[in-house]
Amino acid sequence: MKPTLVVLAAGMGSRYGGLKQLDGIGPAEETIIDFSVYDAIRAGFGKVVFIVRESFVEDFKNKVSARFEDLIEVEFVFQPMEPEIPGLGVVPRQKPWGTGHAMLVAKDVVKEPFAVINADDYYGISSFEKMAEFLKTKVSPSHLSMVGFQLSKTLSPNGSVSRGICAMDENRMLTTVVERTKIVINDDGIFDEAEEPAFELSENDLVSMNFWGFDASFFVKLEEHFIAFAKANKDNPRSEFYIPLIVNDLVQDGSIKVEVLECREQWYGVTYADDKPKVQKAVLEMMEQKLYKNPLWKK
Repeated sequence: MKPTLVVLAAGMGSRYGGLKQLDGIGPAEETIIDFSVYDAIRAGFGKVVFIVRESFVEDFKNKVSARFEDLIEVEFVFQPMEPEIPGLGVVPRQKPWGTGHAMLVAKDVVKEPFAVINADDYYGISSFEKMAEFLKTKVSPSHLSMVGFQLSKTLSPNGSVSRGICAMDENRMLTTVVERTKIVINDDGIFDEAEEPAFELSENDLVSMNFWGFDASFFVKLEEHFIAFAKANKDNPRSEFYIPLIVNDLVQDGSIKVEVLECREQWYGVTYADDKPKVQKAVLEMMEQKLYKNPLWKK
């Protein structure tokens, strides 16, 4: 059974200043999503599920998925701002419930082993190859995975970023993941400025970039934890249910083990509008090196 790729593409793009999911960074206006789907097809994924907001799904289909819908099965599901929550009803919100809830809305269309990625992150072909191999040969309800990156390869010079700082044991199993939400790099080093005083990090720290590998049975645990989180945070309209939050909780209580698939790829992303020229330059260089076709979807 070929694994499925779930793409979290419902973000608001507040720091970027627009819908970065639809912003072209390739010479033929290819988006970062295009490169992720291209790499997923090469690695052996059989379906891609996009989590989007219903308000821009037609633009998404016209500008992105129309390029490859004849090469891989494509489905769309919507992340509502204010979903109906069992035991709570509809809770007033100022922003969506976060990446964990976004993943949960795919539960009815994903029945096979699957990977989850962010729409606005470039992960590299080796990341998809490692993940596809894991999902085809090793995944189980209690044995999951994540692609781990080196912190220094995932930062933006244009502002702070959020990263899941991870630790693993001698068997390359995840022991902790802590979501740090305001990581900056400057002449003095790398710091999480959300802490007071700022918490210093190492350039070699292992980080999650939200590239996870799951068995389809994980949706049951995910829904249980989301409902509990929503009940505990019903009075905070900006609270977010992050994927690393539930993963860390389940690792700590022994319910799951998460294998770290270490990756040496350089991450590229567009957290801020000023990140775009660097990503465009990198894409052109990779095309010149024949890592990708130019244009990407050339027949």
